[in-house]
Amino acid sequence: MDLAVTRFSGRTAPRHPGGAPNCGDWVMVEGYSHELASCGFWPGSGEKGAFYAYAYPEPDGYNAAPVTPAAAFYSADFRQFLLPYEAVRTAADPDATLLAFLQTTYDAAADLGAGTARLWSTSRSRALAPTANRPSRHPARKLGA
Repeated sequence: MDLAVTRFSGRTAPRHPGGAPNCGDWVMVEGYSHELASCGFWPGSGEKGAFYAYAYPEPDGYNAAPVTPAAAFYSADFRQFLLPYEAVRTAADPDATLLAFLQTTYDAAADLGAGTARLWSTSRSRALAPTANRPSRHPARKLGA
């Protein structure tokens, strides 16, 4: 199980090759029938979990795109950017840290994707923009500090 949000460009994507473990190929073909950018949190299997972001189809150069914060990295095994939960939990400003990851990975997908920047541009800059003077909604984050 994971928590995710996915944005679709509206353009059809190449047929997904399938082959995902424990998932019928028809599910992958249907789920990835259109260009998308997705991000979310995966709690892991016995690990602390990670935030992730990916694009399908993956644009050329996406894996080398400049992404922040410094703890974020591209996993060739998973074909997505990962940001360990611990990096967010222990950051001076967890909200800003996660927001930087989500925004820079989304920008990379939109800017490098074939035509997707034009299709997603109407709300791209505002998609993850923080609200000024927004109070933290995560007071529990201090429990692990």
